[in-house]
Amino acid sequence: DHQTILRAWAVKDFAPNCPLYVQILKPENKFHIKFADHVVCEEEFKYAMLALNCICPATSTLITLLVHTSRGHTAPWEAFRQLTGTKQTLNRESQQSPEQWQKMYGRCSGNEVYHINLEESTFFAEYEGKSFTYASFHAHKKFGVCLIGVRKEDNKNILLNPGPRYIMSSTDICFYINITKEENSAFKKQEKHRKNHESKLSYHGASRLPVHSIIASMGTVAIDLQDTGCRSGATLAIPAEGGKEGRRPSIAPVLEVADSSSLHTCDLLSDQSEDETTPSDDEVSAGLEYAKGYPPYSPYIGSSPTFCHLLHEKVPFCCLRLDKGCQHNYYEDAKAYGFKNKLIIVAAETAGNGLYNFIVPLRAYYRPKKELNPIVLLLDNPPDMHFLDAICWFPMVYYMVGSIDNLDDLLRCGVTFAANMVVVDKESTMSAEEDYMADAKTIVNVQTLFRLFSSLSIITELTHPANMRFMQFRAKDCYSLALSKLEKKEREKGSNLAFMFRLPFAAGRVFSISMLDTLLYQSFVKDYMISITRLLLGLDTTPGSGFLCSMKITEEDLWIRTYARLYQKLCSSTGDIPIGVYRTESQKLTTSESQISISVEEWEDTKDTKEQFSCRSNHRNSTSSDQSDHPLLRRKSMQWARRLSRRAPRHSAKTAEKISQQRMNLYRRSERQELAELVKNRMKHLGLSPAGYDEMNDHQNTLSYILINPSPDTRLELNDIVYLIRPDPLTYVPNAGPSRKDSFCNTVGQDTREETQL
Repeated sequence: DHQTILRAWAVKDFAPNCPLYVQILKPENKFHIKFADHVVCEEEFKYAMLALNCICPATSTLITLLVHTSRGHTAPWEAFRQLTGTKQTLNRESQQSPEQWQKMYGRCSGNEVYHINLEESTFFAEYEGKSFTYASFHAHKKFGVCLIGVRKEDNKNILLNPGPRYIMSSTDICFYINITKEENSAFKKQEKHRKNHESKLSYHGASRLPVHSIIASMGTVAIDLQDTGCRSGATLAIPAEGGKEGRRPSIAPVLEVADSSSLHTCDLLSDQSEDETTPSDDEVSAGLEYAKGYPPYSPYIGSSPTFCHLLHEKVPFCCLRLDKGCQHNYYEDAKAYGFKNKLIIVAAETAGNGLYNFIVPLRAYYRPKKELNPIVLLLDNPPDMHFLDAICWFPMVYYMVGSIDNLDDLLRCGVTFAANMVVVDKESTMSAEEDYMADAKTIVNVQTLFRLFSSLSIITELTHPANMRFMQFRAKDCYSLALSKLEKKEREKGSNLAFMFRLPFAAGRVFSISMLDTLLYQSFVKDYMISITRLLLGLDTTPGSGFLCSMKITEEDLWIRTYARLYQKLCSSTGDIPIGVYRTESQKLTTSESQISISVEEWEDTKDTKEQFSCRSNHRNSTSSDQSDHPLLRRKSMQWARRLSRRAPRHSAKTAEKISQQRMNLYRRSERQELAELVKNRMKHLGLSPAGYDEMNDHQNTLSYILINPSPDTRLELNDIVYLIRPDPLTYVPNAGPSRKDSFCNTVGQDTREETQL
């Protein structure tokens, strides 16, 4: 950072008018380069992204796909200039895949954020004078685009989902998610004879040199709408009444202008639509004595003030230590505290200033109090006093000195009660002699966690994205081997996102800060991308701007049926804007040739062992060596393999595969039981109850992936998690809650925030 700061100063001194784009590591160095036009701080984004991964699964993958651009080395520039038929390398490969999830995931990954002036737009021009939610729903219904935010012409602040009370103006800049920008879409070609394509845009961003257009279009997926199969229709087709499944519950229409009488709490979101402005009687009786305000102390200069849940009085430093009792409490392990919600554990080397940005998004004022998860920081080195000063105002935040290398430390910090385990890359390992060996220790430690606690959701940060192929590694996993071949093909074609089909990345269980390098590149032509990303991650808060959250589809919600009906339900009730779906499926084993070959290899190993044992027992007095026995065994095993292949057209191959799978399950079960006994014995030795340890829950046979802005007719499935941009509850609350001014009462540290602004 010191060298980067000096270079930035040199450029500013030599060419003061040159636009400056700076990427630094540490947040405490931001104020040295606040004069730069665009700044990306890696630690800020990293910790905020890892934090949101715990409550909105795979947020890191969602943001990476939205900001990523692919250079497309295999295609000439003329191919990118075509209005239709231009496909990204990854998406073309995904369309050839036999896996349905890869087709959907690859197609939806081409969505990016674009902007356009409302009066110049084919998508949004007709919604002038209408509410924001009305414009967002009907634009998605007609064109398949997702309107996520706006910006006034005379204001620099971007508002994500300002809510149904916001009225669209002709001079507004609209920000939307789509497979391609409107200028390159098929709809724009249809309107070309009616509108002058050379009209002047009101958005004055970066200058329009040819290089800007090239960088902007690199990675854009300008697929012909007829090829996508989800954007071809001009209108959204809602299933007719009286279908096969019976009469569907009706959904209220989305109003052009908000009506206070129609803004009510949606039954679909009853568990998440808590009114945060007024505490309920249950909260008062439960003793949740939290205030809302701005944190009185920030560990570094330049952090954006965020309205958070805070304690009325700061916690003594001795009470922040999880594993050691003090005069205020005698708890020495996580279970003794009796937490109602599961833990979020962060394993880091040191408590850097960036770790503060992990806590703030999880304690933001719009998070329901009843859903706040305790946060435990598992640190290799004791934290500094100034860091403890910053975190002592937040509820349920603790630290413990220990390492993920030590099983006892993991058990004391409550790994058996944790919902998520975040493993942060250690700075000391980044300077390894071999470049890609920097992640070796982290990968092996995470693999140990994966084997010991199979039900634990582990989110890992790596230095090199290529090493994600070793996450939750299984040597004989034929599915991972097939994905490895797919990745090799993508890399040969020159793709910079070849790893996107890797299961750990698609599921959001692995993240590398280098994935955000493209954010700075995109800001060269989309100067709003850094602001939108910071708003989504909760690093910045703007009055009237919404926030990212999620909801889970339960059995009671399946009557919604399609993504289009969910969009209408949310817009007409709570004002939420859905932007994507996180889906988890069971990994079904198909009878492919690769799997049959692997099964044959396993049977060959068993046959070789038996034959070798019998030969040695029958020829104990013989002077023949192992070298003379080996050809005989190989010949017999090959004969057995040929007999198996002859019977494959009938039922032998299926039977062999089933028996092999059963044997593997028995092997895994016995191994898990052995590991479970090890963990339980250590818990008993430490005086901990092994009741919370669940050794049989296994997530190895599931795959998860993201669908960004899926097609309106996408069917919702059980346990789908929907990403939402929810309106700011301080400016818009269903049933007309108190105003922002009334909500700021009983705050903590308000004077400190005013001094910070001054």
